[in-house]
Amino acid sequence: MSAFQSIQLPVDSISLSNATLDEYNYLQYRLHIFPSSQDYFNRSSVASIGTVINRQLFPLPFYGPLFFLDENYCCFPENKSSNSGIVIGSVVGGFVILLLIASAVTYGIYQKRQATKAKQNTPFGKTKCMYEAGDVPQLKEARRCSFEELRRCTDNFSEDNMIGSGGYGKVYKGTLDTGHVVAIKRAQQGSLQGAQQFKNEIEFLSRIHHKNVVALVGFCYEQGEQMLVYEYISNGTLRDNLTGEARIKLDWMKRLKIALDSAKGVTYLHELVDPPILHRDIKSSNILLDDHLTAKVADFGLSKLLGDDSNISTQIKGTLGYMDPEYFETRRVTEKSDVYSFGVVLLELVTARSPIKNGKYIVIEVQDAVDKSRHPNGLYTVLDPTLGSFQTLGGLTKFVDLALSCVEKLGVDRPKMGEVVREIENIIDLAVLNTSGDSSLTFSSQITGIVGDLYHPYGDSVSDASSLTVPFETELRR
Repeated sequence: MSAFQSIQLPVDSISLSNATLDEYNYLQYRLHIFPSSQDYFNRSSVASIGTVINRQLFPLPFYGPLFFLDENYCCFPENKSSNSGIVIGSVVGGFVILLLIASAVTYGIYQKRQATKAKQNTPFGKTKCMYEAGDVPQLKEARRCSFEELRRCTDNFSEDNMIGSGGYGKVYKGTLDTGHVVAIKRAQQGSLQGAQQFKNEIEFLSRIHHKNVVALVGFCYEQGEQMLVYEYISNGTLRDNLTGEARIKLDWMKRLKIALDSAKGVTYLHELVDPPILHRDIKSSNILLDDHLTAKVADFGLSKLLGDDSNISTQIKGTLGYMDPEYFETRRVTEKSDVYSFGVVLLELVTARSPIKNGKYIVIEVQDAVDKSRHPNGLYTVLDPTLGSFQTLGGLTKFVDLALSCVEKLGVDRPKMGEVVREIENIIDLAVLNTSGDSSLTFSSQITGIVGDLYHPYGDSVSDASSLTVPFETELRR
């Protein structure tokens, strides 16, 4: 009424009636406008009333927007209509309050929330936007592979193409459409990672570039599958080669080279990546050998960033036989935890024995053997017989000395990985020069000849020392 009165329209009263919902859930009702001091509205008044209504000067709380449908006004003076008294003025065929729009808005909000939730469950839902913003993920040299491509290149994941298996899943050999021969690690249903964790591991792997670290080629995250595509390493794991399953005979010089290569890979993670990376699952089955028996460190499922607060945990993670005893006590993983695991690998290279077998622990076995009168004959009892006489193995005693220093109970007593690399290089020099046997027949308690400050472990170039994200963790491995 105030809107009509403000422009001096001859409106006496208004009435709302017949509120109903139509088939589209529009709320509509009839608006009756009655003239004052006369029986009808003239054409000018009707036009003005329509203008007021068009401007929607009658807002209702919680509803909107408003529309009106007019009906022909029958009773202008020139029509000579006999209708007397009450004249239905500008019959605005109801203000239509769009409940449908309100419903659409509610539905839109719901759909948006569902889409947001879906993106949270899909680790690459925002990849393009993140690229544009300069944020992670920065997937360098790693491409997204379709499930169909990986299914096709493995002949539908046939058993004939399976080259390995474990608690995580199975590994298949395949050839991508690009012609690259790859190893495809396919997670089994019970070991699927969380979406964000899977994305983090891919980001992590795509940033590591070193000749002694297995390279990530691509990944697949489709149809409920999680697959990582690595460069294909032809000669399998160090573990398989030590046990004879790979049918490659590893003589003493080859084992020293493997020790040096894998030590360089771990040192790269500790010293040249920024921030440093803790592998946390170094073992002989995570060291792969290529065509030239170059060793490459693999499997970063348990890796973490050095200094991350999450390095302190109540849940022990790792592989039995390789885990740092100090880690058990403090629940804190450090770079010296990797050194301990690597020391166990060095002992495997000498003995070809599993870390734990028939209740016997390789570390204790070798320590006991060396402690027997401090005589090399004691070591002979645990030495891999395929290596031949220990007297022909140049640098053997120093090698065992290095391995035992890596598995000291306290981390502070263990060398750094850079120091380990330097000492292995010294041992290789000794083995080359002294092919008739090692003249040193005793085991010292410390590593000698290490100049860590002067040492740079790489002759090859490395790339990308940018920040990394924390990758996913798995449960205790066996």
